[in-house]
Amino acid sequence: MKMAVISDLHLGDGGATDLFGHEDNEFLRFLQHLENNFEKVVLLGDIWETLTAPSPAGQLAELRRTQEAHQEIFQRFQRENYLYVHGNHDLVAGKQDKIPEEYALEVDGIRLLFSHGHQGDSLCRTARPLVELGVWIGAWIRRLGMDLVYTYLAQIESARTSNTEKCMVRRWAVNQATQRKVDIVVTGHTHVPVIAEQGSSLFLNSGTCAKGAISFLSLDTTRGDYAINYGY
Repeated sequence: MKMAVISDLHLGDGGATDLFGHEDNEFLRFLQHLENNFEKVVLLGDIWETLTAPSPAGQLAELRRTQEAHQEIFQRFQRENYLYVHGNHDLVAGKQDKIPEEYALEVDGIRLLFSHGHQGDSLCRTARPLVELGVWIGAWIRRLGMDLVYTYLAQIESARTSNTEKCMVRRWAVNQATQRKVDIVVTGHTHVPVIAEQGSSLFLNSGTCAKGAISFLSLDTTRGDYAINYGY
């Protein structure tokens, strides 16, 4: 089977806190490219940005606003060839729209596990309210035009989750591969694309399609080909 994996789009409501960074029509052309070349497209979490709502209690309303702001993309994601797994920034979609937090698949004798990866982030796992508060504060920093402050804080967060061998998400993925006897674990969350062999298993990270970037994984389980792609 040929599959593409994209994650961390962070589609927002079109305002100051929307970090998607693409023209919708251009991104729709990218999606068409994926549809033409892959049997399945996996949306691996943080597709919608809901934690930047004006009020911390407004995540569901923010989800609907973001979907309305990017209506054609939202409609495209409803097609049968898309598989949607939620992350921590679109966690509300899991509760309201019954979007799963993982997707397991065995095809061509290969066992795969798709998960956003925030489950392996110790802060997200043990202090989720604190993480969400931090994102909410960051959104207001952007609204107030304090871009240098936001950039500094974002660099600190990026360093915390960098995809080195010591990365907590990567370690979690390797542990999942061992515990659940899967061959390939695919995550997002860190925004850093990776392909790394870990013993008898393979760890993949899809990177991000936010801030105008294009990064996606291509998986061909029939041929055993797995690659990071930039652009299309």
